[in-house]
Amino acid sequence: MSIPNSQHQYQLVRQAKGFSLQLREGAPIRQPGPREVLVRVRATSLNRRDVSILKGFYPVGNRDTLVPLSDGAGEVAAVGPGTTRFKVGDRVAAIFFQGWLAGRPTAQTGASALGGAIDGMLAQYVTLSEEGLVPVPEHLSFEDAACLPCAAVTAWHGLVSRGRMQAGDTVLLEGTGGVSIFGLQIAAAAGAKPVITSSSDAKLERARALGAVATINYRTTPEWSKAVLAATGGVGAHHTLEVGGAGTLPQALAAVAPGGNVALIGGLSGFGGDIPAGSLVGRNASVTGIFVGSRADFEALNAFLAKHAIRPVIDRAFPFEQAEQAYAYMDTGSHFGKVVIRL
Repeated sequence: MSIPNSQHQYQLVRQAKGFSLQLREGAPIRQPGPREVLVRVRATSLNRRDVSILKGFYPVGNRDTLVPLSDGAGEVAAVGPGTTRFKVGDRVAAIFFQGWLAGRPTAQTGASALGGAIDGMLAQYVTLSEEGLVPVPEHLSFEDAACLPCAAVTAWHGLVSRGRMQAGDTVLLEGTGGVSIFGLQIAAAAGAKPVITSSSDAKLERARALGAVATINYRTTPEWSKAVLAATGGVGAHHTLEVGGAGTLPQALAAVAPGGNVALIGGLSGFGGDIPAGSLVGRNASVTGIFVGSRADFEALNAFLAKHAIRPVIDRAFPFEQAEQAYAYMDTGSHFGKVVIRL
């Protein structure tokens, strides 16, 4: 593969409030060092975190410039000395936390987050440690694979690695963004019973086609925890991917089943909220904080996706030159599944 001397690369540039997204032409391409890999990026995807960073709502330290996005996939263009995990031409996806390979996270894990603590994937070329990549499953395109590192791994970690989901369990999913739709697909394939909420009846119909056994419009049913209990014969949800934050947490906790788990993931309506300890103890229930997952989680997820021939749901794919439009579309919240930027 012929490698140019420079590339096009997007950067977030700090402003008085938040950042502006700017396309930099002629950005340098760093050749891979020992056990490093140069990746020709073919697709990236957006997460709610990326919009929050752009607006200045998400901490990224004191950096004045940052290459955004944690999620991306491409092909190996060159390898550094001593590299054994990959060769030129391999299809790869980056892991969210470059320093979290397996087991528990450490105090240093957060400092290795792509598109936040360190430069991310919205560039034609990126140079990463060979340990910070996973092979792309054969049945997935680059655009498919670019959807996985944050949202899909988060759903997998919350439901499987930490949640230990079993066939027959009820899984509650909030909204139809990336994490929730991946959770729906994973739960349905595993023989669980997905229940999903949305303010759009049209989106709920699409969710049913993906395997949801019950759907709830939270705009017409504001006390939707009662609807979850009704849909489950009074039992409640064994697993909840709680992405809404302060505005949804009370409802999620009210709908938790005995022995169930609420995976705290996002704060679309603001972080915070009270957790009723007595109620959790009485139901032998738990609340778990989930911040994406490890490379081992990603590898287990990929094996599951390959076994069940699952492909991500991509709402829209924007060309590289329309990255600003992709951010704006993501910010509307009208998407179903993932928003991709194609290189």
